[in-house]
Amino acid sequence: MGILEKISEIEKEIARTQKNKATEYHLGLLKAKLAKYRSQLLEPPKKSEKGEGFDVLKSGDARVALIGFPSVGKSTLLSTLTTTQSETASYEFTTLTCIPGVIEYKGANIQLLDLPGIIEGASQGKGRGRQVIAVARTADLVMMMLDATKQDVQRVLLEKELESVGIRLNKKKPNIYFKVLFREDCTPDELIDVISANRVYMPCLYVYNKIDQISIEEVDRIARQPNSVVVSCNMKLNLDYLLEKLWEYLSLIRVYTKKPGEPPDFDDGLILRKGVTVEHVCHAIHRTLAAAFKYALVWGTSTKYSPQRVGLHHVMHDEDVIQVVKK
Repeated sequence: MGILEKISEIEKEIARTQKNKATEYHLGLLKAKLAKYRSQLLEPPKKSEKGEGFDVLKSGDARVALIGFPSVGKSTLLSTLTTTQSETASYEFTTLTCIPGVIEYKGANIQLLDLPGIIEGASQGKGRGRQVIAVARTADLVMMMLDATKQDVQRVLLEKELESVGIRLNKKKPNIYFKVLFREDCTPDELIDVISANRVYMPCLYVYNKIDQISIEEVDRIARQPNSVVVSCNMKLNLDYLLEKLWEYLSLIRVYTKKPGEPPDFDDGLILRKGVTVEHVCHAIHRTLAAAFKYALVWGTSTKYSPQRVGLHHVMHDEDVIQVVKK
């Protein structure tokens, strides 16, 4: 019996097993087996099958995986937000390779990968699902492109596909130390995730395209859903707001440097992540700077007054200005 058949048999057994306290242990074992077989299914074969265009070097300040079903407008969005031209057409599967583009926003270079349209069953290797999912796992954010005219059908199917291959969207990693020590209540699925140790937890922004083809009431309903943005790529509606949310979900900040007696260098800010300390900033400026660090002067919202003298552990905020004083 092949892996696909084993997966099918386990899914059928889970479906026909009544869920109660008496069957919790049995269901947990079945889900663990299911996770194991799905992981094996997505492992690359012994002979290399690298698809053309899928080996994309990670570059820039962040990487965003643009995924969705065929013909939802991904290629149009890539061509609009970046200088990269991805072939567009009204028929399915126009994009057959992974096409990288760069969004230049607030001084940051955000790598946007237009992945081939995912079809239902991609997690079982249909289409080029294995390669698409492998690239998606390396991203900092998943941007899921959806057709607003099809309500939430596509979203449910794609979430199911990504969930089945260990990509958890908009969920925090379970706070479990595996010996086993539980630091919080968890579900059997979360425990299996920790034991498997191959799950990826990443934010996801749901982008509903083609809002020019639905009623204003439906646009309002979709826009109020968590982690959702409504746009029209053809009419270039709401794309500025999309970029704002993209920046927010990637947790990017800008930190400007300043030399003594000179104004801040606002033309060349450092692009970092929320939560970075002065020590991280020093490493970003030069790898030897932290060792020679004496103190820093910081202007901005992270301080009680400006400038404030701070140490290496001070946490920086967006648009802070820093002047490092060496020993």
